[in-house]
Amino acid sequence: MLHPVILSGGIGSRLWPLSREHTPKQLLPLMGEKTPLQTTIERLEGLPEQVAPWILCNEDHRFLVAEQLRQIQQTTTGIILEPVGRNTAPATAIAALAALDKDPDAILLVLPADHLIADIARFQHAVVQGLELAQDYLVTFGIVPLYPESGYGYIRSGKAIEGVESGLQVGAFVEKPDTETAKTYLDSGDYYWNSGMFIFSAERYLKTLGHFEPAILAACEAAYAGESIDLERDFIRLEETAFQSCPSQSIDYAVMEKTESAAVIPLDAGWNDIGSWSALWDLSAQDETGTVCRGDVLSESVSNSYLRAEYRLLAVLGVSDLIVVETADAVLVAHKDQAQQVKNIVTRLKHTQRTEVDLHRKVYRPWGSYELMDSEPRFQVKRIRVNPGASLSLQMHHHRSEHWVVVAGTANIHRDGEQFLLTENQSTYIPLGTRHRLENPGKIPLEIIEIQSGSYLGEDDIIRFDDEYGR
Repeated sequence: MLHPVILSGGIGSRLWPLSREHTPKQLLPLMGEKTPLQTTIERLEGLPEQVAPWILCNEDHRFLVAEQLRQIQQTTTGIILEPVGRNTAPATAIAALAALDKDPDAILLVLPADHLIADIARFQHAVVQGLELAQDYLVTFGIVPLYPESGYGYIRSGKAIEGVESGLQVGAFVEKPDTETAKTYLDSGDYYWNSGMFIFSAERYLKTLGHFEPAILAACEAAYAGESIDLERDFIRLEETAFQSCPSQSIDYAVMEKTESAAVIPLDAGWNDIGSWSALWDLSAQDETGTVCRGDVLSESVSNSYLRAEYRLLAVLGVSDLIVVETADAVLVAHKDQAQQVKNIVTRLKHTQRTEVDLHRKVYRPWGSYELMDSEPRFQVKRIRVNPGASLSLQMHHHRSEHWVVVAGTANIHRDGEQFLLTENQSTYIPLGTRHRLENPGKIPLEIIEIQSGSYLGEDDIIRFDDEYGR
């Protein structure tokens, strides 16, 4: 059987300030209503003899991933939670071990969650060709290059493989070239962009990994052997200590560049890894001036630019070749030629421990979301939205008290043993040190304004006594 494996562990730092560590690009609706994760899964529909996909993601993203699957009514074979990021080789090894537990003949189709493919029929045709090679080769998909791109690694093709329509042996994997070298690659017709997509037998992959990188395989086997499973939510947690000890390595470096059994299937299907704001500009519908506007944008005398407003009116006048992205707590202004360097800003934010690298003002939780509206040293104001039928944990705070005002819906309040309902325009007070829980018993979202006051207002001042989400 074919086992699709969706790798959803990236951060997408070059799409900051929209993409952040707790809400990375694969979980954001960058192009339309659906996220790259959702469109990656939907792209699988129609492939032969497949099981529901395996999803590998960061522990912090588990409820976001589960919610996005629910939105498209998609089941999974399992959502495997990585306690830390260790790149694609260990992630795929874990997926292979899990797949072999269910199917000794499992074929893995390994796909990043953040790619765009316009021509699904061509993509699926390439996958079917890959299936013909997957027992004997470790197969990757090489993107037919459209221009001399210096930001991608390349694959040099070798001899044709008999009996498969377009299967080629891999001649070599090539690091990102300079522009002039990339031009020679394009002119030769023998080079393809390295897509990071693969298809191979789970058993063959693990055997090859064990030969070239035994430490990776040993750590993954130990981490998977110590797994725990949340049957209600299909979460599979790895043993943290073992997985943390695993070397961080990509599939390319760990296996593909070393094996003599690497093959490549050329793919010309409108592929893009949405790796930067300039790529998103190129993919989006542009007006007659070459400008893309998303959100509440007012522009005049602007050309060849990408303008995106998430919260406020964005007014732009008399510029060209710019990227301007507005969010609730940060604004990015960059020349399009510098789009790849946005990651340098993210690095500086990390070094100075700025929260803007991790979280948006609106933070999603398994029960709904909260949005920070105002904050000072001894108080802050949040807008809290609780999904119908959902509830927060039974909790207590050592350093803050809270006032709640219901602005929409009905709230069921648990406070130190008592229970009561609040409706619109009603309020209550939660003193410091009081056990409390907020839940939505209704059919519409519950929205409240929460005013916190106290000496410390951090999110880690939460003592949980009961939590249906296992936090």
